Amino acid sequence: MTIGIMQPYIFPYIGYFQLINAVDKFIVYDDVAYINKGWINRNNILVAGKASLFTLPLVNASQNRLIRDIAVDNLPVWSKKFLRTIEQSYKKAPFYNETIAILAEVFQSEPANIAELCTKSLKTTSCYLGITTEFVESSVVYNNQHLKAQERILDICKQENAGHYINPIGGMAIYDKQLFADNKILLNFIKAKPVRYNQFKNEFVPWLSMIDILMFCPADAIQQYLKEFELV
Repeated sequence: MTIGIMQPYIFPYIGYFQLINAVDKFIVYDDVAYINKGWINRNNILVAGKASLFTLPLVNASQNRLIRDIAVDNLPVWSKKFLRTIEQSYKKAPFYNETIAILAEVFQSEPANIAELCTKSLKTTSCYLGITTEFVESSVVYNNQHLKAQERILDICKQENAGHYINPIGGMAIYDKQLFADNKILLNFIKAKPVRYNQFKNEFVPWLSMIDILMFCPADAIQQYLKEFELV
């Protein structure tokens, strides 16, 4: 079995979905500390031809609290404004109707916390794209919060009887391939290749939220983009 483990992000960039698609089981790492100014509750969309950051407001967000313990602040009001921005920016995009339906399903849900909302965005998008990977929340299964860093990741791999673990490329300086090999687990890092598509007639702006790709590309094209990575 091949697994991936990541903190939940709200409509992350395509590299995140490449990881989901590359594994058999994806563990949503929701019982770890929130990261200030990370990508858990924010990302970029295209506004007037430029990257524009959106940020979901949270209640008492702190790096001293777990992601699953942080609520979204007044989601109905924020999402109404956000969907209006989406309409103004993407109304003429070829797959606007399909994408706005995904956004509405996610933002009209009633999540208990930001982790649930992010996970909803991951699952709903994956379903639309035909990704069949199994999702598991780390908070409900593994009971290993006493472990830290790669020791905890390694323990999850062992509990899942995984023979292959794929981590985002940013973990190369943190995770030890030999340690995983000693435990009979192959460790690879996923590196997304540049993906280009038409964004109206603007100069292309890369690495935006998955929302952008969904607006401009059909599902079958995105399925091909999901394969545009290398394992190192």
